[in-house]
Amino acid sequence: MEDGNGGQNLPTKTLDSDLDPNLQKKHQSMLDRLSARHQTRLDSSLTRLDSSLTRRSDLSNSSESTSSFLSRFSDSKRSIESQLAESRQIASSDPARLKSHLDDISSSISELEKLVAENSYFLPSYEVRSSLKTISDLRQNVESLTAELVPKKKFTFKNKATAKKEPPKELEIEKSNSVSTKTSNNFVIRDSPGFRNKANEIFEKKFRGSDIGEFTLSDLDSCEVRLSGCFDALFINRLKNCRIYSGPVTGSVLIEDVEDCIFVLASHQIRIHLAKRSDFYLRVRSRPIIEDSNGVRFAPYCLEYQGIEDELEAAGLGEETGNWANVDDFKWLRAVQSPNWCLLLENERVEKVYVANLETGNEGS
Repeated sequence: MEDGNGGQNLPTKTLDSDLDPNLQKKHQSMLDRLSARHQTRLDSSLTRLDSSLTRRSDLSNSSESTSSFLSRFSDSKRSIESQLAESRQIASSDPARLKSHLDDISSSISELEKLVAENSYFLPSYEVRSSLKTISDLRQNVESLTAELVPKKKFTFKNKATAKKEPPKELEIEKSNSVSTKTSNNFVIRDSPGFRNKANEIFEKKFRGSDIGEFTLSDLDSCEVRLSGCFDALFINRLKNCRIYSGPVTGSVLIEDVEDCIFVLASHQIRIHLAKRSDFYLRVRSRPIIEDSNGVRFAPYCLEYQGIEDELEAAGLGEETGNWANVDDFKWLRAVQSPNWCLLLENERVEKVYVANLETGNEGS
């Protein structure tokens, strides 16, 4: 077709300004959607890239941290083994120094155990198990040397003292006269201050700066124990129907052979062996470990008393890690949940336990 000038009618480009306003809006809306979709894809790609780089960085940092830990652990282990090797020579040349030498070794092992507890949150499970096995073997070696080299006290008869009524508040702390006892799982019940061989009683102990050390609870039946303040380690063995309330432990809590008990504990590391039908309210830096146990339940730490928050901070336990719910059952190797433990249902938990109220048996809410 030709126009009046003899030329052909050519298609012309329609400008946005020539479009109907409604068409303009639709056109602009389509362009906005395309632009937004492109931006979303770009952001997604960048997020995946950042995530990949972060994972690589985390893996690298974790690997470096594990390598650093293993190096420190190995150095400490060699140093302790060297001290152990010197023990017989000291027993021959300087017997008076032997006990302090063995005490120094025990302190070094406790420091090594604390190192494992402080770093176990990033260590592979097999490294934690291997490290704990090494520590157990070292403790066993110390106990064997102590039994062999330290003279045993002679047995003598003593007149039976007249029974006295025990004070209701700060009760007498008994100290065993025997050498440390090794349990069936190589847990060591130390020759430390503690409460032993009691039934149907209430005990209290306030740890102050000069008291910091190890404490033992052994052979208790239907007792209640309240421990406040910071201390280094807690050893628990053969308890039935007991309630144990404890402030922060800067090292480890080792528990063996307990039944129908309630524990409220804060510690860097907690190991539980041969526990039955017991509840554990925990704040713990590393994952709690159970072995040969069943019917045990776990919930978050719930103890309250004046000054406890400052004590938890000082012990490195001010932050709730949630590890009370991340329990490792060393005798359950399947990928599915172990049937030996579970989380305590919220409607069955004690929300708070106030030490000030424990004398009357009341539990705060």
